[in-house]
Amino acid sequence: QVQLVQSGGGLVQAGGSLRLSCAASGGTFSSIAMGWFRQGPGKEREFVAAISRTGISTYFGDSVKGRFTISRDNAKNTVYLQMNSLKPEDTAVYYCAATSSSIIGLYYSRATYDYWGQGTQVTVSS
Repeated sequence: QVQLVQSGGGLVQAGGSLRLSCAASGGTFSSIAMGWFRQGPGKEREFVAAISRTGISTYFGDSVKGRFTISRDNAKNTVYLQMNSLKPEDTAVYYCAATSSSIIGLYYSRATYDYWGQGTQVTVSS
């Protein structure tokens, strides 16, 4: 059983930056791929980013490519989402998630992930 605890988030002006963290416990962190999703008001939860077990490969949703980066520190059992050039449309609750799957094509799907963080609010003001 993997537990995920998120930190970071908050209120920022458009064009600003924030970093989210997600600390994992209860499993072997280096054996799980990690992802970030978000859910805006009245919207479905959408894929933001994912990172492979080793951290070598990363994947991004089209709306955040070039602005967000994802990284992980396997020694600290933590994954990060660095968000730059934030826009009001990035406003959402952000969730980290973990999966034991190694199939790259599945990282974009919510159904792939077995464990979820508690969510953290990110609000970008215009």
